[in-house]
Amino acid sequence: MMPSRPFLFLPLLASLLLAQESSDQVFRTGVNVVVAPTVVMTKEGDFVSGLQPKDFELVDNGKPQDIKVDVTYVPISMVVAIQANSEAEPVLDQIKKIGPLFRGLVAGDQGEVALLAFDHRVQTLQDFTSDTEKLEIALQKLRPGSMSSRMTDAVVAASRMLRSRPKDRRRVLLLISETRDVGSEAKIREALTDLQFDNVVVYSVNMSRLVNTLLSKPQPPRPSAIPVTAQPLPAGVPPTPSNAEQVYGIPGRNAGNVIPAIVEIFRQVKAIFVDNPIEVYTKFTGGKETAFVKQKDLERAIADIGNELHSEYLISYVPNNREEGGFHEIQVTVDRPGVKIRTRPGYWVASQPQ
Repeated sequence: MMPSRPFLFLPLLASLLLAQESSDQVFRTGVNVVVAPTVVMTKEGDFVSGLQPKDFELVDNGKPQDIKVDVTYVPISMVVAIQANSEAEPVLDQIKKIGPLFRGLVAGDQGEVALLAFDHRVQTLQDFTSDTEKLEIALQKLRPGSMSSRMTDAVVAASRMLRSRPKDRRRVLLLISETRDVGSEAKIREALTDLQFDNVVVYSVNMSRLVNTLLSKPQPPRPSAIPVTAQPLPAGVPPTPSNAEQVYGIPGRNAGNVIPAIVEIFRQVKAIFVDNPIEVYTKFTGGKETAFVKQKDLERAIADIGNELHSEYLISYVPNNREEGGFHEIQVTVDRPGVKIRTRPGYWVASQPQ
């Protein structure tokens, strides 16, 4: 007869696994240090420099916070995630030429960049390095892949890579892709949670869906199960603004208050649909989305992101109202008249069990 003692181990193992899972869940609901990169601009769009910590105030859910403001340059760790599927083929040659721009983007030897490419896979082309020659070589590995575009999976992978970098560095994700996700296994809520806890700021330089569609090689048609004689005539599609946005992927058309959408995503509302996940990622983290069609547009967009990263103020604080569950809205004010301020709109805290 077999001894029964090994079977006693199974409930114990299950209990340990459940305890570990419960511990992980409790850890993920807490917030220790909130980082809010903040850009201050004049009405004309020029960056405001020379501000001191005493010039800033921050409220979290209406409650003033004791903040720390870094006014000196903080080194950057950046992941550049590039869509490399079949639809991106028309612009990959342009992207292969941006290697020399990385030095200005992350301020030379102090910064570091890693490269990802994604289609139905998420591949690391180059781990973190400050050597722009290695980055240029890695960019030449870009090849058009499948029709999938697992952008959200790439966001999760990039956030996890940045999690390993020192905490005294700024963590930045630059997406070069279309605004839609095709085929990701991860959910937007999972990606937003990782971005929040890893204090990652997301910037994007959006590919044009229209240009990619017109210039990409047509895929071989699948055989139809319906006989030709039974095929209905195609119906006309009215040229409404919403249809145009779906086709062209124009950023900023629905650039209203994104907070309600973020709150619903965190609440796991099943019916919510996000046509442009990039807008959610950039606005939630305090970043910015731009677009490009030509080579000079791409280079200018990356240069502008570099200028912004070198001009922002890094505000951090430990919330004095961490026990409040739900979405915490952040508002930053500056002791300067007539300026525009951009920072992350807030963060999510899961409700504590009663």
